[in-house]
Amino acid sequence: MSEKVLMKGNEAFSEAAIRGGCRYYFGYPITPQNEIPEYMSRELPKHGGSFIQAESEICAINMAYGAAAAGGRVFITSSSPGIALMQEGLSFLASAEVPTVVMNVSRCGPGIGGIQPGQADYFQATRGGGNGDYRIPVFAPASLQEGVDLVFEAMELSDKWRNPFFIFTDGILGQMMEPVKLPEKLPDIKREDIKKHKPWALTGYGENDAERNTVISLRIQPDVLEKHVHKLFEKYERAEKELCRVESFGLEDADVVIVAYGIVARIAKEAIEILAEQGIKVGLIRPISLWPFPYNEFKKLSRNTKVVISAELSMGQLIEDVKLGVGERFPVRLVGRTGGMIPSSLEIAERTKKILEEIGG
Repeated sequence: MSEKVLMKGNEAFSEAAIRGGCRYYFGYPITPQNEIPEYMSRELPKHGGSFIQAESEICAINMAYGAAAAGGRVFITSSSPGIALMQEGLSFLASAEVPTVVMNVSRCGPGIGGIQPGQADYFQATRGGGNGDYRIPVFAPASLQEGVDLVFEAMELSDKWRNPFFIFTDGILGQMMEPVKLPEKLPDIKREDIKKHKPWALTGYGENDAERNTVISLRIQPDVLEKHVHKLFEKYERAEKELCRVESFGLEDADVVIVAYGIVARIAKEAIEILAEQGIKVGLIRPISLWPFPYNEFKKLSRNTKVVISAELSMGQLIEDVKLGVGERFPVRLVGRTGGMIPSSLEIAERTKKILEEIGG
């Protein structure tokens, strides 16, 4: 790790991808992630990589599909409506088991929406908007350092799992500046060595090859397709055990437990400090992996818990998973803002107190 450097989020995420081995980037301008293609267009060629600005997000995801199928390490980014256009391609990548790291620097919506931050792409990220049965692991950083670490790690994990990986961040983290420690650059894999690392990749058919590689998502025979989907879900079952990540504290004796991720979790931590000064015990569950979701963490809630609050930048999407984790044990309430509005720590604290009063806590 190097010394800390002050960087804007989008540029830090880009540098982490390059240091994690990304040599192919395909993108299209959309606020608030524009610094990423700008940075990659300038820096990626210095490392022997290729940058292409596609004519649309649909073209970008399919270019990524092609480069990754040939064994390249690919990073691709967009913001909410652009990610929506990529859903068909993400389904293709998952079906064909082609590794690619995708980042959503999300904005508020629906539709074109606004350029301010939002978290209303939660369903899109965790449920998938493409067709068919597939899953994509989703990491949600709450700081630039965590974002750098997760992007860097996801470049390796995507190859290991032969699956797309998703980094779900937002316009605040993309645009803000913080000091970060950048990881040491991974050694490049030479083109002639790709087949050693990715024996499935389309690297060309040589005279010593027993058979030609194919990368497909079309399987006409129903029994063949069913067998393939079952194989995918065996992988996803392992991922649920191995990739689930969460930060939590204060659950043992909490009056209230707040569940939040990303930038809202940072605001919630300050709200928890405000409430503690007023004698209200509040714990936090911060999912770092949105899928797999840390349902087991809710087993740690004590009998003293009066209410669980989902704090999010939407009208209530994270709350669906919170309810699944809580079950019928405690009431669940929403503290949400939308349209690009960001709650302050004081607002979260005041709304938490009001909810406690409403339920008689």
